[in-house]
Amino acid sequence: MSIIEFTLLVWMGSFTAGFLGSLTGLGGGVVIVPLLTSVFGVDIRYAIGASLVSVIATSAGAASAYIKKGYTNLRLGMFLEVATTVGAIIGALIATFVSVKALTVVLGIVLLYSAYLSQQPRPDEYFETDPPDPLVAQLRLNGTYPTADGVMSYQVHSLPVGFSLMVLAGVISGLLGIGSGSLKVLAMDQAMRLPFKVSTTTSNFMIGVTAAASAGVYLARGYIDPGLSMPVMLGVVPGALLGAKVLVGARTQVLRVIFSLVLAAMAFKMVYNSLHGGL
Repeated sequence: MSIIEFTLLVWMGSFTAGFLGSLTGLGGGVVIVPLLTSVFGVDIRYAIGASLVSVIATSAGAASAYIKKGYTNLRLGMFLEVATTVGAIIGALIATFVSVKALTVVLGIVLLYSAYLSQQPRPDEYFETDPPDPLVAQLRLNGTYPTADGVMSYQVHSLPVGFSLMVLAGVISGLLGIGSGSLKVLAMDQAMRLPFKVSTTTSNFMIGVTAAASAGVYLARGYIDPGLSMPVMLGVVPGALLGAKVLVGARTQVLRVIFSLVLAAMAFKMVYNSLHGGL
């Protein structure tokens, strides 16, 4: 395979990754890492480095569109970024010393269960009838988002639980380079009980900062190859912008189905790679 063919194929895969990452809030790394390691035979450390670049590009490409539309909860995202950044640095620091095979199997099982959980419907009124959280009110983390019936308000719940899960999400991001958007979305959707579109868009806003914290460590250790990262980034950005446009008009249940399918595919792939020496 020539360099031009390799670059073109990586670009096409990255475009798909950016689209799915933007649409689901997972980040492009869920596709990039398996694609580079399994299809192109790239070393896992360099694949993670390129994946982190793709996650940053996905976030940068989609976040501005979501903020402009009024979906992203900026105050909540910046607050939770403290947890994910600390976790990402911890994960990146221990990544070269800890075998991630067992971790990927456990994470794959968790993601399969998470895919099931994300399909459990909850009415939108649920967000308005629960009593307000005093800590959330003090930090002014509640917000609004646009719907077909106008702007709707929602409340943030279980903030300490969500913050703890974000630390875990950051560690996973640093270890596996997947952006950990799956854990972020599920933490906000299931534990903190935000509307699904708010969860995915706020996750997109956050994953760039989380990935940047990890990428600094990988860059210092020489695991980010410009020749590999460049086509990844150039493919992810237009894919992320397209995904951002599609999400605005998409039905929530359709997004949940896509989210679950991508989670399940990612989980099976991670477990397969781990059992067969891919990670």
